Amino acid sequence: MPHRSNTVFIVEDDQSVRDALSLLLGLQGLSVALFADAESFLAARRPDWHGCLLVDIRMPGMDGLTLQKRLCESGSWLPVIVMTGHGDVESARQAFRSDAVDFLEKPIDHSRLLAAIEEAFARQHVRQDDAERGAAVTSLLQTLTPREREVMAQVVAGRHNREIARRLDISPRTVEVHKARLLAKLQVGSIADLVRLSLRAGEKDHG
Repeated sequence: MPHRSNTVFIVEDDQSVRDALSLLLGLQGLSVALFADAESFLAARRPDWHGCLLVDIRMPGMDGLTLQKRLCESGSWLPVIVMTGHGDVESARQAFRSDAVDFLEKPIDHSRLLAAIEEAFARQHVRQDDAERGAAVTSLLQTLTPREREVMAQVVAGRHNREIARRLDISPRTVEVHKARLLAKLQVGSIADLVRLSLRAGEKDHG
Protein backbone atom coordinates (compact mmCIF):
# COMPACT_ATOMS: atom_id res chain seq x y z
CA MET A 1 0.00 0.00 0.00
CA PRO A 2 1.09 3.67 -0.36
CA HIS A 3 3.07 5.64 2.19
CA ARG A 4 1.48 5.85 5.62
CA SER A 5 1.83 9.65 5.78
CA ASN A 6 -1.15 9.88 3.42
CA THR A 7 -4.66 10.29 4.79
CA VAL A 8 -8.03 9.46 3.24
CA PHE A 9 -10.36 12.38 3.99
CA ILE A 10 -13.93 11.06 3.89
CA VAL A 11 -16.76 13.57 3.42
CA GLU A 12 -20.07 11.73 3.82
CA ASP A 13 -23.25 12.77 5.61
CA ASP A 14 -24.37 9.20 6.43
CA GLN A 15 -22.66 8.23 9.68
CA SER A 16 -23.06 4.49 9.08
CA VAL A 17 -21.25 4.82 5.74
CA ARG A 18 -18.51 6.93 7.33
CA ASP A 19 -18.01 4.36 10.07
CA ALA A 20 -17.95 1.43 7.63
CA LEU A 21 -15.42 3.12 5.35
CA SER A 22 -13.29 4.15 8.32
CA LEU A 23 -13.21 0.57 9.58
CA LEU A 24 -12.41 -0.84 6.13
CA LEU A 25 -9.58 1.56 5.44
CA GLY A 26 -8.24 1.38 8.98
CA LEU A 27 -7.90 -2.40 8.61
CA GLN A 28 -5.78 -1.68 5.51
CA GLY A 29 -3.41 0.41 7.61
CA LEU A 30 -4.64 3.70 6.19
CA SER A 31 -5.07 6.92 8.13
CA VAL A 32 -8.61 8.29 7.91
CA ALA A 33 -10.22 11.65 8.75
CA LEU A 34 -14.02 11.92 8.82
CA PHE A 35 -16.29 14.86 7.96
CA ALA A 36 -20.09 14.95 7.92
CA ASP A 37 -20.33 17.73 5.32
CA ALA A 38 -18.34 19.74 2.80
CA GLU A 39 -18.43 22.91 4.87
CA SER A 40 -16.72 21.34 7.88
CA PHE A 41 -14.05 19.83 5.61
CA LEU A 42 -13.32 23.21 4.01
CA ALA A 43 -13.20 24.90 7.41
CA ALA A 44 -10.64 22.38 8.67
CA ARG A 45 -8.59 21.95 5.48
CA ARG A 46 -4.91 22.86 5.59
CA PRO A 47 -2.63 23.24 2.55
CA ASP A 48 -0.13 20.70 3.90
CA TRP A 49 -2.64 17.84 3.98
CA HIS A 50 -1.56 14.83 1.93
CA GLY A 51 -3.62 11.91 0.66
CA CYS A 52 -6.94 11.96 -1.13
CA LEU A 53 -10.56 12.98 -0.72
CA LEU A 54 -13.39 10.44 -0.80
CA VAL A 55 -16.57 12.46 -1.18
CA ASP A 56 -20.26 11.66 -1.54
CA ILE A 57 -22.19 13.58 -4.20
CA ARG A 58 -25.49 14.15 -2.40
CA MET A 59 -25.14 15.88 0.96
CA PRO A 60 -27.02 18.63 2.80
CA GLY A 61 -25.56 22.03 1.99
CA MET A 62 -22.70 21.93 -0.48
CA ASP A 63 -22.78 18.77 -2.64
CA GLY A 64 -19.74 16.67 -3.47
CA LEU A 65 -19.31 17.89 -7.04
CA THR A 66 -19.37 21.52 -5.89
CA LEU A 67 -16.75 20.70 -3.25
CA GLN A 68 -14.61 19.01 -5.90
CA LYS A 69 -14.91 22.04 -8.18
CA ARG A 70 -14.08 24.41 -5.31
CA LEU A 71 -10.91 22.45 -4.54
CA CYS A 72 -9.85 22.44 -8.20
CA GLU A 73 -10.30 26.20 -8.39
CA SER A 74 -8.23 26.71 -5.25
CA GLY A 75 -5.30 24.72 -6.66
CA SER A 76 -5.66 21.87 -4.16
CA TRP A 77 -3.32 18.91 -4.61
CA LEU A 78 -5.78 16.44 -3.06
CA PRO A 79 -6.99 13.96 -5.70
CA VAL A 80 -10.72 13.28 -5.42
CA ILE A 81 -12.66 10.00 -5.54
CA VAL A 82 -16.40 10.54 -5.95
CA MET A 83 -19.02 8.13 -4.59
CA THR A 84 -22.77 8.14 -4.96
CA GLY A 85 -25.86 6.11 -4.27
CA HIS A 86 -27.60 7.71 -7.24
CA GLY A 87 -25.18 7.47 -10.12
CA ASP A 88 -25.96 9.11 -13.41
CA VAL A 89 -23.97 9.82 -16.55
CA GLU A 90 -23.99 13.61 -16.21
CA SER A 91 -22.69 13.48 -12.64
CA ALA A 92 -19.91 11.14 -13.73
CA ARG A 93 -19.02 13.49 -16.58
CA GLN A 94 -18.83 16.45 -14.20
CA ALA A 95 -16.66 14.51 -11.78
CA PHE A 96 -14.19 13.40 -14.44
CA ARG A 97 -14.10 16.88 -16.01
CA SER A 98 -12.83 18.05 -12.62
CA ASP A 99 -10.18 15.30 -12.72
CA ALA A 100 -11.77 12.74 -10.39
CA VAL A 101 -9.72 9.59 -9.92
CA ASP A 102 -12.84 7.40 -10.02
CA PHE A 103 -16.61 7.54 -9.75
CA LEU A 104 -17.86 4.80 -7.42
CA GLU A 105 -21.47 3.74 -6.98
CA LYS A 106 -22.79 2.46 -3.65
CA PRO A 107 -22.59 -0.13 -2.34
CA ILE A 108 -18.88 0.48 -2.80
CA ASP A 109 -16.79 -2.30 -4.32
CA HIS A 110 -13.95 -2.57 -1.80
CA SER A 111 -11.26 -3.73 -4.20
CA ARG A 112 -12.10 -0.93 -6.64
CA LEU A 113 -12.08 1.61 -3.80
CA LEU A 114 -8.64 0.49 -2.61
CA ALA A 115 -7.31 0.59 -6.18
CA ALA A 116 -8.68 4.12 -6.61
CA ILE A 117 -7.07 5.26 -3.35
CA GLU A 118 -3.72 3.82 -4.41
CA GLU A 119 -3.96 5.64 -7.74
CA ALA A 120 -4.97 8.85 -5.96
CA PHE A 121 -1.92 8.68 -3.67
CA ALA A 122 0.32 8.07 -6.67
CA ARG A 123 -1.17 11.09 -8.47
CA GLN A 124 -0.54 13.33 -5.50
CA HIS A 125 3.07 12.22 -5.18
CA VAL A 126 3.60 13.12 -8.85
CA ARG A 127 1.99 16.53 -8.38
CA GLN A 128 4.03 17.20 -5.26
CA ASP A 129 7.29 16.16 -6.93
CA ASP A 130 6.49 18.40 -9.92
CA ALA A 131 5.75 21.32 -7.62
CA GLU A 132 8.96 20.82 -5.66
CA ARG A 133 11.01 20.63 -8.85
CA GLY A 134 9.29 23.76 -10.12
CA ALA A 135 10.09 25.60 -6.89
CA ALA A 136 13.72 24.51 -7.11
CA VAL A 137 13.97 25.73 -10.70
CA THR A 138 12.38 29.06 -9.78
CA SER A 139 14.88 29.48 -6.96
CA LEU A 140 17.80 28.82 -9.33
CA LEU A 141 16.44 31.23 -11.94
CA GLN A 142 16.32 33.97 -9.33
CA THR A 143 20.13 33.76 -9.04
CA LEU A 144 20.58 34.94 -12.65
CA THR A 145 21.43 38.53 -13.47
CA PRO A 146 19.17 40.40 -15.91
CA ARG A 147 21.81 40.02 -18.65
CA GLU A 148 22.13 36.29 -18.00
CA ARG A 149 18.38 35.94 -18.31
CA GLU A 150 18.51 37.78 -21.63
CA VAL A 151 21.22 35.46 -22.89
CA MET A 152 19.29 32.44 -21.65
CA ALA A 153 16.18 33.52 -23.55
CA GLN A 154 18.23 33.87 -26.74
CA VAL A 155 19.97 30.51 -26.26
CA VAL A 156 16.68 28.71 -25.59
CA ALA A 157 15.28 30.30 -28.75
CA GLY A 158 18.01 28.46 -30.68
CA ARG A 159 20.21 31.43 -31.60
CA HIS A 160 23.98 31.17 -31.99
CA ASN A 161 26.56 33.25 -30.20
CA ARG A 162 27.13 35.76 -33.01
CA GLU A 163 23.40 36.38 -33.45
CA ILE A 164 22.94 36.74 -29.70
CA ALA A 165 25.88 39.14 -29.55
CA ARG A 166 24.41 41.26 -32.34
CA ARG A 167 20.93 41.33 -30.74
CA LEU A 168 22.24 42.25 -27.30
CA ASP A 169 25.03 44.51 -28.57
CA ILE A 170 27.79 42.60 -26.83
CA SER A 171 30.75 40.57 -28.08
CA PRO A 172 30.51 36.82 -28.88
CA ARG A 173 33.14 36.25 -26.18
CA THR A 174 30.91 37.99 -23.61
CA VAL A 175 28.02 35.78 -24.72
CA GLU A 176 30.19 32.73 -24.02
CA VAL A 177 31.03 34.03 -20.55
CA HIS A 178 27.37 34.63 -19.73
CA LYS A 179 26.41 31.17 -21.04
CA ALA A 180 29.05 29.49 -18.90
CA ARG A 181 27.92 31.38 -15.81
CA LEU A 182 24.23 30.71 -16.25
CA LEU A 183 24.84 27.00 -16.93
CA ALA A 184 26.84 26.82 -13.71
CA LYS A 185 24.24 28.73 -11.69
CA LEU A 186 21.38 26.58 -13.02
CA GLN A 187 23.38 23.39 -12.42
CA VAL A 188 22.93 22.08 -15.96
CA GLY A 189 25.63 20.60 -18.16
CA SER A 190 24.40 21.30 -21.66
CA ILE A 191 22.22 23.56 -23.79
CA ALA A 192 19.71 20.68 -24.13
CA ASP A 193 19.43 20.52 -20.34
CA LEU A 194 19.02 24.30 -20.26
CA VAL A 195 16.12 24.09 -22.72
CA ARG A 196 14.44 21.37 -20.63
CA LEU A 197 14.82 23.44 -17.48
CA SER A 198 13.42 26.49 -19.24
CA LEU A 199 10.39 24.57 -20.46
CA ARG A 200 9.78 23.18 -17.00
CA ALA A 201 9.85 26.65 -15.52
CA GLY A 202 7.55 28.03 -18.17
CA GLU A 203 10.14 30.42 -19.44
CA LYS A 204 9.26 32.08 -22.76
CA ASP A 205 11.38 33.55 -25.48
CA HIS A 206 11.45 37.31 -25.01
CA GLY A 207 13.69 37.86 -28.02
